[in-house]
Amino acid sequence: MSRYRAPVTPGSQYITPEGAERLREELHRLWHEERPRVTQAVSEAAAQGDRSENAEYTYGKKRLHEIDRRVRFLRKRLDGMKVVDPLGGAGRRDANRVYFGAWVQTRSSNGELRWYRVVGPDEFDMAEDYLSMDSPLGKSLMGKRRDEEITVQLPTGPCRLAVVEIHYGPRP
Repeated sequence: MSRYRAPVTPGSQYITPEGAERLREELHRLWHEERPRVTQAVSEAAAQGDRSENAEYTYGKKRLHEIDRRVRFLRKRLDGMKVVDPLGGAGRRDANRVYFGAWVQTRSSNGELRWYRVVGPDEFDMAEDYLSMDSPLGKSLMGKRRDEEITVQLPTGPCRLAVVEIHYGPRP
């Protein structure tokens, strides 16, 4: 088995102000709170003697590695991000079309209504109905107008949706 990993295409570099703030808070928590706590636990475990049979030491070192990897990722990702305010300003796009940061209400072929927010890949969270703009559904929704229909190829098969409402701002 090879250790080779195929390169991953980076996701879009766009993020909402709220998403950027969440990533900064995670970075701060990891670097200033969790890492010092784990480092202290590892040093206490190392002081107990034989490290080869010390599970606390072994798992603490693994956790430090995970924290460091995530910190490197967050720093690199935040440096390359473009924060986009969906409410815009003078250069605001057409509010009747789906663009980054929009809340979109869709109706499925069985009549089910559902709200989604189109966001960047770093803030995608299905629990909050956040949908990545790089996902098949996100790509299909971008630029659509109210009452337009789309067909999205999902793993379970094609899915037909109609755009019912488009809203910018807080969750409707």
